[in-house]
Amino acid sequence: MQCAECKGKGRCGLPRCPIVSRFHTQVQIRPVSSYQGTAPSVFIGSFGYPDVSGGPLMINDSDNPPDWIHKDLGIEDIVAIRARTIRGNSHLPSVADNLQEIAISAIPLDVDVAFEKPVAFSLSFDGTVAPVGFSGPVRSMDVIGSARVERAVDRITSDTDLPATEAAVSLMESDIDVYQIAKLMTAGLLGKRRTFVPTRWAITAVDDTLSKSLKKEIARFPPIGEISVFSAEIYGNRIVCLLVPGDYRYEMIEIWGRRTLWAGDEEVIVQDRENATKSGYSPISGAYYSARLAVCEYLVKIRRSARIVVIRSISSDYWAPLGTWVIREATRKAMADLPVTCLSLDEGVRRACAATGSDRWVSHSTLIPEMKAQRTLFQF
Repeated sequence: MQCAECKGKGRCGLPRCPIVSRFHTQVQIRPVSSYQGTAPSVFIGSFGYPDVSGGPLMINDSDNPPDWIHKDLGIEDIVAIRARTIRGNSHLPSVADNLQEIAISAIPLDVDVAFEKPVAFSLSFDGTVAPVGFSGPVRSMDVIGSARVERAVDRITSDTDLPATEAAVSLMESDIDVYQIAKLMTAGLLGKRRTFVPTRWAITAVDDTLSKSLKKEIARFPPIGEISVFSAEIYGNRIVCLLVPGDYRYEMIEIWGRRTLWAGDEEVIVQDRENATKSGYSPISGAYYSARLAVCEYLVKIRRSARIVVIRSISSDYWAPLGTWVIREATRKAMADLPVTCLSLDEGVRRACAATGSDRWVSHSTLIPEMKAQRTLFQF
């Protein structure tokens, strides 16, 4: 249970996560003392917050997960790309302007970076962010070329009187994708009091902020007309979404099978839920908020409300943690497919069990028994 909730964040107190350590194998790439090429994104660490360090993510490849899916890359391909990625580290004031220019640009910018010493390989994995292979302290950095900034991004990032929450929502309403919004937040380009935000925090904060805004819209919509089960799978992550007519409620259940990434010899099941509001960080970690955002996007699109049970079943095919974007995109894929409609809640649960290949998660749900026991105004 501890590993499934921690997902490599080091809560056990060990100097290195024993699970993540399995992936620290050397790659046949010569460490370099300089880099000339593309920097598609930025990374801000969380160690020692608020005195954190950060720098550009350097790779002559895409840093956008939907691109990886569109190219039909396998998990091995993504790990290989990220193993070649270099993460620059520097005291933020010295590179702040350069990082913000990279983050605000709609196209990747080229950089010329010199390191204090050859970059070191240490393939790091995290439950929230995509893995990175190399890192090194930056001695000097120049951005080559000029950023191309979308009009909505320019308008909202220029407004220093707009709170960060409202800025993120305005960007979403202007069709700026969640990955760009998270990049802007981590680079300290949103809000009244602007500061760099650790990347893993920014990713979850954006998912949480956007879905909370969507929840307010969903509360005004009528309920869906029938019980539906959606499902899809990406990289060994099977997502099953059970939607039931009613006011907004949300529950997520994670199933880590025996000897899967964050489980040992015993299966681990983690559950969390909410109604209209939620306080405290979910024990499921960032996956909870990524899946919630994807389902809320769907409900706003069809202008309906629902009671939602999301089940994430993880198989041994998911052998390396790629970040919560996998859960977000798997849930989006599920909601884009045609659902199976059901005549009763019991049938919906049976269909969800068949889709996940297990019924052991049902006893961990608190929303399903509640829906069976209670009648709502929508049922009269």
